[in-house]
Amino acid sequence: GDVYKRQVVGVGVSNPVLQWVLPPFIGFLTVLAIFKVIAAFVHRKVDVYYKYRAGDLRLALWERLNARLGLCLGFLNALAYLVLIAMVFYPLTYWTIQLTSANEDSRLVRLANRLGRDLQQTSMARVARAIDPMPDIFYKAADLAGLLYHNPLLEARLSRYPPFLTLAEKPEFQVIGQDKSFTEARLRGAPLREILGNPNVAAIVKNPDQLRMLWGMIEPDLDDLVKFLHEGKSPKYSDPILGRWQFDVNAAIAAYRIAKTNITPTEMRMVKTVYTTGFSKLALVCFPDRQLVLKGFPDVKLPQQSGQLPTIETRNVQGKWKRTGEEYELSLTGLGTRKARLESGRLVFHGEAMPIVFLPED
Repeated sequence: GDVYKRQVVGVGVSNPVLQWVLPPFIGFLTVLAIFKVIAAFVHRKVDVYYKYRAGDLRLALWERLNARLGLCLGFLNALAYLVLIAMVFYPLTYWTIQLTSANEDSRLVRLANRLGRDLQQTSMARVARAIDPMPDIFYKAADLAGLLYHNPLLEARLSRYPPFLTLAEKPEFQVIGQDKSFTEARLRGAPLREILGNPNVAAIVKNPDQLRMLWGMIEPDLDDLVKFLHEGKSPKYSDPILGRWQFDVNAAIAAYRIAKTNITPTEMRMVKTVYTTGFSKLALVCFPDRQLVLKGFPDVKLPQQSGQLPTIETRNVQGKWKRTGEEYELSLTGLGTRKARLESGRLVFHGEAMPIVFLPED
């Protein structure tokens, strides 16, 4: 299979589904051609022998035997062809049915879907699956593709799957999320060819390195990913800090007011201004490899004279996280180590001059 797959890639087929489907089809045609050539050669030898060397009696016996067995062998041959054809077309039609878009599909796709449904109705699909060389993960990947294709709103949940958090930081995937034409096409159930024809999507689909990278992320966690899409929870990546967190302005202001009970109204207005202007874009992303990025972290410079507003500059800070009992220790580059704790679903930083409170991304 790997040899055929390399040959398929070598002739310019980059579609991952075709790379899976074409190898057994090529193998089937290759074996069929070999047997056809051998059979034609043997038949010619036998025919020449009985016609010109065996005599009239043995020729007559051979022709009678050939006539009586021919019908039975023909039925067996037809049955063998039917099973082999079903084995070849079943994997392909499994994908086309999963990704069908009703009347907008091409005639070729509709024909393939009709063939696939006929295989199911006649129970030939069970026969094809019994001798099918394709691995189970091939069909699990098709189920995943169909689930996402027919439920475009699941893409938001997909982007929150912990191993995929790093993808959202890559420009080539960010531009897809910001592409209005792609979003509109997904919401109206556009056919797959239109979606794959989107320039931003095509740039990834036609890049073998990108596809290998994506499949390398999906394959080890395929079952866990499907469960996450259905239930919103990952049994494998269960640490509650994993994911994206957005700064909660109101909760931070309330925490500041509790910590500073004797604050004056003027100071409180300044604090609110700092929070709403400087911290409004603050976000935290924690990855499964214990890396993190703190986005939009504000450097607040207090005014030297009363009545002036503080100046605020934001920057992204890289770091690492680890769990220590009930708390999390976040090592932030250039900012030292911070302690954080989950309180009522919020992630609260402790020991800060200005309390920092995060809410998980919806």
